[in-house]
Amino acid sequence: MTKKFDLAALLADRRGEGYDLHGRHLNPQLPRMLRTIGFDKVYERAEGAYFWDADGQDYLDMLAGFGVMGLGRHHPVVRKALHDVLDAELADLTRFDCPPLPGLLAEKLLTYSPHLDRVFFSNSGTEAVETALKFARYATGRPRVLYCAHAFHGLTAGSLSVNGESCFRDGFDPLLPDTAIGLGDLAALERELKRGDVAALIVEPIQGKGVHACPPGFLRAAQDLLHRHKALLIADEVQTGLGRTGTFYGYQHEDGVEPDLVCVAKALSGGYVPVGATLGTDAIFKKVYSSMDRVLVHSASFGANAQAMAAGLAVLAVLDDEELVANARRTGELLTSRLTALVDRYEMLHEVRGRGLMIGLEFGRPSSLGLRSRWTMLQAARKGLFAQMVVVPLLQRHRILTQVSGDRLEVIKLIPPLIIGEREVDRFVDAFTAVMDEAHSGGGLIWDFGRTLVKQAVANR
Repeated sequence: MTKKFDLAALLADRRGEGYDLHGRHLNPQLPRMLRTIGFDKVYERAEGAYFWDADGQDYLDMLAGFGVMGLGRHHPVVRKALHDVLDAELADLTRFDCPPLPGLLAEKLLTYSPHLDRVFFSNSGTEAVETALKFARYATGRPRVLYCAHAFHGLTAGSLSVNGESCFRDGFDPLLPDTAIGLGDLAALERELKRGDVAALIVEPIQGKGVHACPPGFLRAAQDLLHRHKALLIADEVQTGLGRTGTFYGYQHEDGVEPDLVCVAKALSGGYVPVGATLGTDAIFKKVYSSMDRVLVHSASFGANAQAMAAGLAVLAVLDDEELVANARRTGELLTSRLTALVDRYEMLHEVRGRGLMIGLEFGRPSSLGLRSRWTMLQAARKGLFAQMVVVPLLQRHRILTQVSGDRLEVIKLIPPLIIGEREVDRFVDAFTAVMDEAHSGGGLIWDFGRTLVKQAVANR
């Protein structure tokens, strides 16, 4: 007889071993990094926009699992949908039938972008991008895809080809034919299109790395240029989609923009079941799937599984019923305005930017002599250390989880769950103000930690 599996007993028996297990069997640098910066917390449970540790202390989540937890953690509607689909004991993934759940989710998802007609379901954001790249190349018969400098579209081989950060690309060449242009550089776009081999431009309406929005008018002008040269516009909405920026899709902040392909993932999962979706026009899909011989020319073994489809349907219902897109816009405006008011108060806080609940806080060189010397010390060791100096006390002292927006960037990115409100705004602004007060005092524990980061950065060279 098979020994009974007891997950609760296993977790209780191995409690407290997570970091050691990870160091021995997974990425060895992750626990090392977390211990170095004091992020080696052990969270016992989570709900909504909060975690709790073993002592019952709460932590405000301003990271949302890199945007996955758009509804917060363990939303009851999503939980019920997953219980329901498991209890239904569906004949899932037979591969030779057409179950209703994928069609229902596609039907609902397409209502938010009525100019698009069809959906391919995969398992992640990078797979959604891979699908768009393949479809664009096949539909146009052209090999080259353009992307924007500093873009992030995933880390599998195809999506890595349109990644704008060399730190991710180095050592993985050769990749697909590609060319980077500056974000908003229409002249560069037109120059590349004139070569006649461009299949598409892929672009994030707001770049995750650094939180840079497309300049006003760029998406519409780029779309017109692309279509004039018979190329396609791909909108990567993996992080910006599903209400994050205060509209359902980030591209919808600009009138007249209708991308040919749209990639979504992250929040569509409800934080439970990985899912990616690539939305496109009927014409593109019919070129790719042009005959019965090509019926499986692009597919995914776990794509459109019942659990993922049920989670996605529940997520879209919650977004509508709880008016979370409007809440993201309203709460984002409140948070942005409160933080923008601090720019004149703190000489190292240079800019607050973003849309909805996707906000970047950029730090820069101070003007006063004492602070400038400390800033220079940090920059000489490694760019990005000041932002890390802010992130760490936000967690350690104020129990707020945030992230630096990218390697060697002096930018903190805020992407909290879309359910937060005024209480969470007050808590974050109060904590951020306390940390910045100490940083601008020129002394204290924050600068002691800064010296520790400098030593670590120098040792890693």
